[in-house]
Amino acid sequence: MIGAILRPLRAAWTFSRSRRVAGATLVATAVVFATAGCEWTGLNSLPLPGAEGTGAGAYEVMIQMPNVTTLTQNSPVRVNDVTVGSVSKIEVQDWHALVTVKLDGDVALPANTTAKIGQTSLLGSNHVELAAPVDQPAEGTLEPGDTIPLERASVFPTTEQTLSSLSVVLNGGGLAQLQDITRELNAALDGRAGDVRELFPQLNELVTRLDDQSADIVSALDGLDRLSVEFAAQQDTIATALDQIPPALEVLVAQQQNISDAVIAFGRLSATVNSVLDQTGDNLEADINDLEPIVAALNRTGTKLIEALPALITFPFPITNMDKWLKGDYANLVINIDLTNQRLDTNFLTGTGLGGRLGGVEGLLGQTATDTAGRASDPVQGPLTTTTAAPSPDAPAPLNIPGLPPIPGLTAPLPGAGGAR
Repeated sequence: MIGAILRPLRAAWTFSRSRRVAGATLVATAVVFATAGCEWTGLNSLPLPGAEGTGAGAYEVMIQMPNVTTLTQNSPVRVNDVTVGSVSKIEVQDWHALVTVKLDGDVALPANTTAKIGQTSLLGSNHVELAAPVDQPAEGTLEPGDTIPLERASVFPTTEQTLSSLSVVLNGGGLAQLQDITRELNAALDGRAGDVRELFPQLNELVTRLDDQSADIVSALDGLDRLSVEFAAQQDTIATALDQIPPALEVLVAQQQNISDAVIAFGRLSATVNSVLDQTGDNLEADINDLEPIVAALNRTGTKLIEALPALITFPFPITNMDKWLKGDYANLVINIDLTNQRLDTNFLTGTGLGGRLGGVEGLLGQTATDTAGRASDPVQGPLTTTTAAPSPDAPAPLNIPGLPPIPGLTAPLPGAGGAR
């Protein structure tokens, strides 16, 4: 009996001794870690042997993460759902997290790789998902020591976030009003099935027409965009115009009675014009018809009438030769004046009832002088001439009058002197 009592006591003493030894061992281990300056956060803070990214040729890549959620050290790193590495370190950098991952040496990724933290299972296990970008082509190669920047890193929605969003939808997102919506739709469509049935083909036609005019709609939107750009560039001008519109409106309001009277007067003028046109429409049409030959004749002159108009200012000298006819202190002038009855008849009576009566015999038999008759030589081109004084004529001999005695002082013989008597 005494042996039976001593055996439990011996076992208890042995167990107590073992616990003391184990406790001493743990304390010694803690002292060693504290002496080495390492942080102890559990076994997960130590690299796990045999994990991906710990073998020969493995390389490190840093990732700037906005939030690591429940990601821990030694969490797996995946590419296309295949584990290719593990998380080796998580630290704080500025206002975001810096996650260091180790990848197997045979993992090749583009330089613009994206990184996301995803949830491996509903129990909360997280992993880092690396993938090529989907909105742009892959570029370069991800080298050891590279850093994936914050703009290419994100976090997949967690289970908590998904359940929270679902709770918002179920509790306050409008599903509770689904019955009300269904009841109102039934009330709106009750007895109108035919109208609704006709609405769908018309809606289809509308959509088809819009699709056919899609290019025009796009062009109109582009034009609207350009117009908006112009408006934006002229913003100050538009603001100034808007500031000046109220005073202009005030002026219009002050002139409202005058404007109203002007509109009424214009209405009366329109009525008067209509009355005049109704009464004189035939005469106006006849005048227009008579005016047509005149306009046609003017049209046939072409540019000649326009070329002749400048001569009216300097008539009878054409303006184009003004610098040629006046030379210093002399001028060249040649005038042919035809005042014959035939010319006067042609110029002034042609087309009238007296046409052809003024010419008469002169028009049939007479002839006009040539345009060179009496024309002097060109003083510019002609040779220089000298003038000599004309010899004075001899004094006329006195008349020989029979029986008249000689006049004293005359030495010239009288005509007939000494002649027969």
